[in-house]
Amino acid sequence: QVQLVESGGGLVQPGGFLRLSCAASGSIFSINVMGWYRQVPGKQRELVARITGGGSTNYADSVKGRFTISRDNAKNTVYLQMNSLKPEDTAVYYCKVSTTRGVQTYVYWGQGTQVTVSS
Repeated sequence: QVQLVESGGGLVQPGGFLRLSCAASGSIFSINVMGWYRQVPGKQRELVARITGGGSTNYADSVKGRFTISRDNAKNTVYLQMNSLKPEDTAVYYCKVSTTRGVQTYVYWGQGTQVTVSS
């Protein structure tokens, strides 16, 4: 019903920057929380940042001060601006979106986009 299309990943040098985008389309009733997770081989996905419908944000301690999450409700899109990137930021980044229909909440995941930080 809902598809999430991610873009913006790639290879960047330490200290560089990237901007990830995640656009939702399909049968959307209302989008609540939107967030970004990342995962490296052998480890569980971890929360990077999240943003509520009202614009309240939360960040993992490891990215505070470097990453910024934002959303454009008119475009059903969430962004992750990543600055001062470090090699340890290397991971597959996944967009997560929750929607509501009536009293039922649905969760959708993006396909993932690779971010590699290396010189």
